[in-house]
Amino acid sequence: MPPLSYCLLVAFLLHSFVGICQELTSERIVTLAEQQLPHAWSNFHSLLSLPNDAHYPKDIEPNIAWLDSAFQSYKFQTQRLATEGEIPLLLAEKSFAPSGKTVLIYLQADGQPVDPSRWNQSHPFTPVLKSQAEDGSWQEVDWNELTPEADYEDWRVFVRSASDAKGPIIMFLAALDAMGQAEFTPNYNIKVIIDFEEELGSPNLPAAVKKHQKALAADMLIIYDGPPHITNQPTLKFGARGIATVTLTVYGPRVPQHSGHYGNYAPNPGFRLSHLLASMKDESGRVTIPGFYDGIELNAATKKVLNQVPDDEGDIQQKLGIAQADQVGETYQEAIQYPSLNIRGLSSGWVAQRVRTIVPSTATAEIDIRLVMESDPERLVRLVREHVEQQGYHLVDSLPTDKERSTHPKIAFFRSQISYPAFRTKLDSEVGNWLSAALAHHFGGSPIKIRTTGGSVPIAPFVNTLGIPAVIVPTVNPDNNQHSPNENLRLGNLTRGIETYLSILAQPLP
Repeated sequence: MPPLSYCLLVAFLLHSFVGICQELTSERIVTLAEQQLPHAWSNFHSLLSLPNDAHYPKDIEPNIAWLDSAFQSYKFQTQRLATEGEIPLLLAEKSFAPSGKTVLIYLQADGQPVDPSRWNQSHPFTPVLKSQAEDGSWQEVDWNELTPEADYEDWRVFVRSASDAKGPIIMFLAALDAMGQAEFTPNYNIKVIIDFEEELGSPNLPAAVKKHQKALAADMLIIYDGPPHITNQPTLKFGARGIATVTLTVYGPRVPQHSGHYGNYAPNPGFRLSHLLASMKDESGRVTIPGFYDGIELNAATKKVLNQVPDDEGDIQQKLGIAQADQVGETYQEAIQYPSLNIRGLSSGWVAQRVRTIVPSTATAEIDIRLVMESDPERLVRLVREHVEQQGYHLVDSLPTDKERSTHPKIAFFRSQISYPAFRTKLDSEVGNWLSAALAHHFGGSPIKIRTTGGSVPIAPFVNTLGIPAVIVPTVNPDNNQHSPNENLRLGNLTRGIETYLSILAQPLP
């Protein structure tokens, strides 16, 4: 520990007087994090038990109330920021250094919809603790067996939103507990903004950020969300792709028809949609719509940054269960620098026990387009729309009329939405250097730095409206099944997440 006089001098120079000026060693951070675990596990179970599908606003209210109460218990001032929808944002803030800088932290508290029939437990919103057997199966563990003395690191909590993204919330709250126990305060101020509509594409966020930009004003933004590098090593992500969506429905007969009577006569929308979708990509996985990749150029400097990420292409493909990757880029990191065109869901007729011998009346594809900094979202959506029209389709924005059915051989419904664009921050930015120093101090080496992550987070509205840089600090296990059945969080990652956030709280911001 440096001499007290030196600490006071540093505090004066930074215009920040901390409760106790001390440097937390890596060993001390580990000890503090472990001491918070029983309370963190209890909080985790409590918060995870609250359903949080934002399609049902009434289910979101208990989550808002829980988090409002939690942050008030740490003496944060809280307020609900109204949006144009039913669900508000929650802002929590606390001044630790009145003349210091302000760090805005983004957290997400809603989750993807659930299909209970696909989960290997009684209900997706009932947290279940499991350990993995030698044969690879997951066996339930009694919660009473979860004690600090147990060999719990590889145990997992299976429940919707365990990783995406209530886990990071609990990690941050536990880090605040550890900070209080260590009796220090940051030399910067903290604002926390919690989004309850992220899985809906945060449709009301851009307007809300503009409306409340004074309340949200900060010097930088850090996002506690997502998984680190596939090796599960400490990671910083300096950008993320944005997202736009398209709903495309192709029409056949007015109602489903008997396939014996009308097969070979009534056009099958399932086949037509299949042909239409196949026309958008070649067999190598590259989008064939002219101009889709325009503006993307990976120069030598960019490739050098991408190649510093320690990816093992064979290992990635083995984990995914594929023999060959699409040929959009030469590597995984290169691939996610390009916009993507993805079929996220298909529906036509019935399958399995409900299958029936009919010509379906409709076939629908739900499509997402992952956006990058160099691409105009409106242009990409327009290119897809124009491509559908060029295949001979008359486009409608509601059910086709009888006149349209009798006039146009090919009819399709087309609806699009641009949720938010991409963002990217320089690796050597102030916030990047600060976070790198915090993680390096604790983990003993520089974190893996990723230029752009493939997933999307609604950060561009903050970056563009508030004029601040942003970096993602991911902590949950890469194999967490987020957005899918049997989502989970590895308890070892929860512990390390607490350590990560505590090291950031303790790292002086220049």
